[in-house]
Amino acid sequence: MTTPRKQVILGAYLGGVNHHTAWWHPEAGSQIDFDSFEHTARTAERGKFDFFFLAEGLALRERAGKIFDQDIIGRPDTFTVLASLAAVTEHLGLAGTINTTFNEPYELARQFASLDHLSGGRAAWNVVTSFDAFTGQNFRRGGFLDPADRYVRAEETLNAVRALWDSWEAGDLVANRDSGRFLARPDAGAFTFRGEQFDISGTFTVPRSPQGRPVILQAGVSPQGRDFAAANADAIFSPYGKLPEAAEFYRDIKARAVAAGRAADEIKILPSASFVLGDTEAEAVEKYHTVRDEQVTGQTALILLEQIWNRDLSGYDPQGPIPDIDPDPDAPPVIQGRAFVHQDRFATARRLREVAAAKKLTLREVVIDQFERGPLVGTPAQVAEQIDTFVQDNGSDGFILGSHLVPWGLDEFVDKVVPLLQDRGVLRGEYTGTTLRDNLGLRDVHAATPARAET
Repeated sequence: MTTPRKQVILGAYLGGVNHHTAWWHPEAGSQIDFDSFEHTARTAERGKFDFFFLAEGLALRERAGKIFDQDIIGRPDTFTVLASLAAVTEHLGLAGTINTTFNEPYELARQFASLDHLSGGRAAWNVVTSFDAFTGQNFRRGGFLDPADRYVRAEETLNAVRALWDSWEAGDLVANRDSGRFLARPDAGAFTFRGEQFDISGTFTVPRSPQGRPVILQAGVSPQGRDFAAANADAIFSPYGKLPEAAEFYRDIKARAVAAGRAADEIKILPSASFVLGDTEAEAVEKYHTVRDEQVTGQTALILLEQIWNRDLSGYDPQGPIPDIDPDPDAPPVIQGRAFVHQDRFATARRLREVAAAKKLTLREVVIDQFERGPLVGTPAQVAEQIDTFVQDNGSDGFILGSHLVPWGLDEFVDKVVPLLQDRGVLRGEYTGTTLRDNLGLRDVHAATPARAET
């Protein structure tokens, strides 16, 4: 029997506070105006994407006490943007990154349940934790959690939020025929949750939402992060855009999900990727090199390495060799407000030196070689082939795509690559589900049923 071809999941992200966005490009649009968010979301829906995704920036990032001059400044409130997009889209999922360290379960549960109602079942929550005291200064409690405690609070926050969502059963809302009012059944919304982090009780104000529970997204690379994601997430963002390491990550997460008592297909693996298209492969490669060289300037390369070394590297020549000194993890942070994604500074520095020596690369060339996010480069047919092959070979279940050019860059992908994926039979021609869970192929979690008349 022939195994059915996997369907490709597609998410779209709007470039934000990072060096991947070519904000200096003369055709680049605003990072704040609603028109940019709307255009990207409408374009993604036109391409039958599964969801639109927003990252989060809770603090303006700094280097040595000064704001990065190569970063975009500002990101509007996530819930405000997604709720606005719910009014101008019909099928597209709406995913937001919201922190568990500085938010309370009750408000998180209400916000996401409300978004799910407003959008007709299209809300998703990317669960993240805080990583530094610098960010915590913006919040009432200040400070931050130790790494060992971050996932403890995150897991308890998620469990509490789910308890509030589940406090309403499907069908708890009843329509009174005489008055036309909706009435709640006795005890609907009543909740009590007690744990190490929270001791809360009351009545949840938002009835069961169209999905039952909004979709949960997560990104975890450390063993603790992988276990948390495998046990709790509906989809996880993979940091690997190249086989075979992507396939190994895929196998590991799926195995952890099974070990946590779930089916392997209950969690989807989604790496982020950029793309560059050309009429010929040579043209695409030339365009890619131009974009890449603009993105990774000498200054950007030094800053990315400073995050690993935790030293001021401004005296090093980007066209020279990689630093031969060791990182200094115990010094005050040189870079503030950036999530640290490398588990071992010394091992990472050693690996970069080995790559530089083996490939005879300069400092800047090493950064370009090692910090890429798996770009998809080629003709539309070649990029469609790359995506399809990667997914069928279990490198992922799909991709979260973004362009260096905000907000117009995604148009080219939708116009030229999406039809080819549809011709291959791996991308829907029309939406068939009514919720994001439906479109992602996720199991039902007791979604809301229409209010029935009281008899």
